Order: sequence, then C-alpha cells, then structure tokens
Amino acid sequence: MKTTLIIMAAGIGSRFGTGIKQLAKMSDNGEIIMDYSIYDAKEAGFDKVVFVIRKDIEEEFKAVIGNRIGSQIEVEYVYQELTDLPDGFTVPEGRKKPWGTGQAVLACKDVVKDPFVIINADDYYGKEAFVKLHDFLVNGKQEGEVLNMAMAGFVLKNTVSENGAVTRGICTVDDDDMLTDVLETSGIAIGADGTVVCDREEVRSWITPDVHVSMNMWAAYPEFLNKLESGFVEFLKDDSGDPLKKEYLIPIIVDGLLKQNKATVKVLETQDKWIGITYKEDTELAQAGFREMIRSGKYPEKLWD
Repeated sequence: MKTTLIIMAAGIGSRFGTGIKQLAKMSDNGEIIMDYSIYDAKEAGFDKVVFVIRKDIEEEFKAVIGNRIGSQIEVEYVYQELTDLPDGFTVPEGRKKPWGTGQAVLACKDVVKDPFVIINADDYYGKEAFVKLHDFLVNGKQEGEVLNMAMAGFVLKNTVSENGAVTRGICTVDDDDMLTDVLETSGIAIGADGTVVCDREEVRSWITPDVHVSMNMWAAYPEFLNKLESGFVEFLKDDSGDPLKKEYLIPIIVDGLLKQNKATVKVLETQDKWIGITYKEDTELAQAGFREMIRSGKYPEKLWD
C-alpha cells in the first residue's frame, strides 16, 4: 500500500532568507525542519510528499527545499489560495489570509488518492510518530461511513516553549486510547512547580503536564477529504464569526466529526520531544537539539548523502 505525507507549508512568508523562522537552518549542512520530517517519513515507509504552498512562493520554495527533496522521494505540489472557494462563494471584502488547515488539506483532494499523514511544515515530530501512523494506515482500512483516523498523541510537557505560551489541541482519551475530545487551547505554559496555565476555562481544572495534545499530525484515508469538502461548504454558509478572520481548522473539524459519531480517532502516544520555532528565541534551542541528535547518531551529518 502506498502512503503520502502532506506538508502544510502555505503559511511560510513570501520572502525566503535567514529571517523566516520556518526556514531557519537547523544543521551545519543547511537542513531545515522539513528535511528531517521528510527523512523520518521516508524511513518509516512513506512513498510520496505533497507540499501545500501558495503560488506566489512556488519559485522560492522549490529553490529552498523542493528541488533538493525531489531527488529523494516523489513530490507533488498543490496550492492553497484565498480565492479557492466552492461555487457560489466569494472572498469577503478585506480578507487577506487563506481559510486555515482544513482548506490546506482539502487542496490535496485531486492528487491524494492513498492513505496519508498530515503535518505542519515548521514542527519537528520525531521518528516514533511517523512509524506508528504509517503502521496504522497500512495495517488498517476505511470501511463504511465512519472515518477511521489516528492522531499522534504528544505529551504536553514535551511540546512547550521555554520562551512563551503556546497553543495546543488538548485531548481527552478513553481507556481504549480513542480520542473523545480535542480542544484548541491558547496561552499554555508550565510553571517551575509543574502547574499548567492556559486561556481556556473549561480545561484549567484538569489540565496537567502529562495530558495528550494534538500537534496537527493526523492519519486518514482519502474519504476524509470528501468530509472536508462538504464541511467547507457548511463552514462558509455559517454566518457566525468574523468573516475576515475565521478559519476552517482540522482539530475543530475532527472534534465535530467525533461529536456526530462520523469518525473514530486512535491516539498513538509518542514520547518524542517536539521541536519548533514559536518564538525567535526558540531558534538556538532548536538548532542545539538537532546538533545533539546528529552527535548521538540519530541523524547523519549530511542528511541526504
């Protein structure tokens, strides 16, 4: 069975260089975070990478990573654009940004025909999650109308920044490791005494450093794309929310499918430590993390040699 990795990269700025956090060099050889994600995915058994980008950054994106990766694994590009809307809908006057991660993955509908995993371009997930999600996809299948999905379940304390608060999908999981809720929560930080603070009132009473969180790493079969398509129409019809800012987001979409009994999501726990650049000050810590993994032999010094 073939499997595909979808990388959501449309949020990367239109000017590439040392000032763009997602493209900060992580190694002396010049690899960026996406290089390591693709390396881990290929090692786990994924056959293809689909980059979700914007048309205005295509040339620069290919120069930075796309052309190099194309010699290592099959690559395809799709485009997330503000104006890419279903028939009958128009962009609200004054809106500047695309419609969120749900629209980003929906852009893959015509080219992704195999089971897939979704990730963010600027997050490092570690090897364990790619292996577990790939195994889930190849050993399972989609039957009936209820979507069969999985999620990499990171531990909150392994996903926070030392330099400020973060936003995570806080999960509740039943005794069979099935996801029951995912609550997008901002303002998360862990104090020196282990106390967790956050902006979402309904999780403050029970959130701990050991709860599972979503880092937008989901596994699904192509039928999920059909749900995204019909759901996007309903999202656009809904008059609630600020039309200039509201977003069609995967965690909220999945939570809605769970509530309607239209999906099941297996939570596959990983103990790997997330690396990302939420704040400019995170860059040096991220680089140090990759240097240590190279020193310990987890990765070669030159990733693609």
